[in-house]
Amino acid sequence: MIMVTGATGQLASLTLHELSSRGVPALGGTRRPTDGQRLVNFDDPASLDLTGVSTLVLVSAGYAEDDQVIARHAALLGAAARDGVTHVVYTSLTGAGDHLGFALAHRATEELVRGSGLGWTILRNGLYAELFGGLLSWGPDGLESPFGDGALSAVVRADLAAVAALVAAQPSAHAGATYELVGDPITAGDVAERLEVPHQSIGLGEYRARLLADGSLLPFQPPMLLSIASSVRHGFLSTSSDDLTGLLDRPPADALAVAVGAASAGRPVEAPRGPLGA
Repeated sequence: MIMVTGATGQLASLTLHELSSRGVPALGGTRRPTDGQRLVNFDDPASLDLTGVSTLVLVSAGYAEDDQVIARHAALLGAAARDGVTHVVYTSLTGAGDHLGFALAHRATEELVRGSGLGWTILRNGLYAELFGGLLSWGPDGLESPFGDGALSAVVRADLAAVAALVAAQPSAHAGATYELVGDPITAGDVAERLEVPHQSIGLGEYRARLLADGSLLPFQPPMLLSIASSVRHGFLSTSSDDLTGLLDRPPADALAVAVGAASAGRPVEAPRGPLGA
């Protein structure tokens, strides 16, 4: 049996859908299970039960400080080794992302996975096209962002889910592999051009001030978002790999189109709708 953790999250739910569409039985693990799911509470190691699971898709529990994330992953890997899991597929972060504020937890978890005694595959996922589009904001004259002219090798979330499902369905064929899953580079200017509006670059200091003024963010989130902005702006997340295309059984989705859709979804009614604001 395959288990996918974080079953209520977007990547995990898409992975479960992909497995189902391929006719592969799979179980969702989550801290709030519904019918057909199993309780998986990373913060309560005593409750972890992976009996009957042969392949574990560990979707990073990254929504916390590093120490908590690493402890969560260590607890689940310990339960996996105890309960007879034979292979773990870990959704990590692209190798180009070592400058990001959330990279350490991923790299530490990769070491835990490799040292677990289990079979393993590491999926180094690029940043989502959906995220990139969603981080663009609307100003009075068009799109604004801290990304400058920098490019991101963005990837569509559904493509990453498809790869995770493919690997989980045939884990022995991917044992010991680390895949770099990134798409074609896109820029904020590309998104603005598709939307026929100008793009204005803002400085990192102004971006920090905006983040700190946003009362909805948790304390660790502004530094993470700033690290994304600075890494894109200064060219550290524009990379290439053939792994995504080689693994998918279909052409990769258009990351730029998806980013455009995400940016457009946040467009206020009064935002400009043409190159001259018309």
